[in-house]
Amino acid sequence: MSKRVTVPEIIAAKGKRKLSELTAYDYPTALWADKSGVDMLLVGDSLAMVVLGQEDTLSVGMTEMLHHTLAVSRGASRAIVIGDMPFMSYQASVEQALINAGRFMKEARASAVKLEGGARVVPQVRAMVEAGIPVQGHLGLTPQSAAQFGGFKVQGKTAEAAKVLIEDAQALAEAGCFSIVLEAIPSSIAEMVTEAVPVPTIGIGAGPSCDGQVLVIHDVLGLFDRFAPRFVKKYAKLDEVIIKALVKYREEVEQGIFPGPEHGFMIDEQEVKKLDKT
Repeated sequence: MSKRVTVPEIIAAKGKRKLSELTAYDYPTALWADKSGVDMLLVGDSLAMVVLGQEDTLSVGMTEMLHHTLAVSRGASRAIVIGDMPFMSYQASVEQALINAGRFMKEARASAVKLEGGARVVPQVRAMVEAGIPVQGHLGLTPQSAAQFGGFKVQGKTAEAAKVLIEDAQALAEAGCFSIVLEAIPSSIAEMVTEAVPVPTIGIGAGPSCDGQVLVIHDVLGLFDRFAPRFVKKYAKLDEVIIKALVKYREEVEQGIFPGPEHGFMIDEQEVKKLDKT
C-alpha cells in the first residue's frame, strides 16, 4: 500500500511540483483514480449532475454527500479524500458548518472538506481548522452561487473583480485553507492569485499558472455527454466503448449465444438420473 498523501505535503508542493486532483463518487472510481497516483480525490457536489442526473449542484444534501464520500474513502489508500460541503450545509452559521464538516471526517472518513466562497466563509474556515479539520477553499465560478452570477460564467474579468478574488484568496489562506480551487477565471488573474497566496491553487478552467489542476473524472474519461466546458480535455471516450460492449451483450442474449456452456454449472449425471426417477 502506498503511503497516504498528507496535507503538509500538499502545502509544501507549492513552487516545487504540480499537484493533481480528480473527482470521484464511488468505490470503483476511487480505486482507479487512486492507482493513477493523483494527489487528491474530491467527492464533488457535481455528483448531482454527473451521477444523479440533476440540472445543477444544489440538489444534493449531506445524506448523499456522506454516502458517496464514504464509498470513495473505502477505495482510496493514497490520495487525500476531500468531501465537498453541499449547498446550505455551512452557510447558515459557523456552528452548522463545524458540525457538518465534522460529519465528513467522522462518518465518511474524509481527510478534508471543501467549501465555496471568500471572505464571507472565513469564520467557518477558521472554526474548522481550529477543530483540526483541513479545508480546501473554492473561488471564482462557485456553482452553488450560479444563480447569483446569472449562470455558469467566467469570473474575475474586471480589475475590481480580480482585486476581490485576490483578497478573498488571501483571506482563505490566512484562515487556514491548505489549498484553494480557482474555477473559470482568466489565466492572468489566476497567476496573480497564485502568486499572492502561500498555499497551492488548484485550477479548473484557470490556466496553467496554478499550482495544480482538477477535473471531473467523467469529463476526463468521456462519460458525460450533456455538455463539455471549454476547459475540459477528454483523455478517452469510454462511453463509446461501453455502449459497444452493452450492444454486443444484448445481441448475444437475443441470439442465444450468451450464456454458453462455459458460463453455466453442471451436476453429476447420476444425480440427474435420480431426479428422473422421482
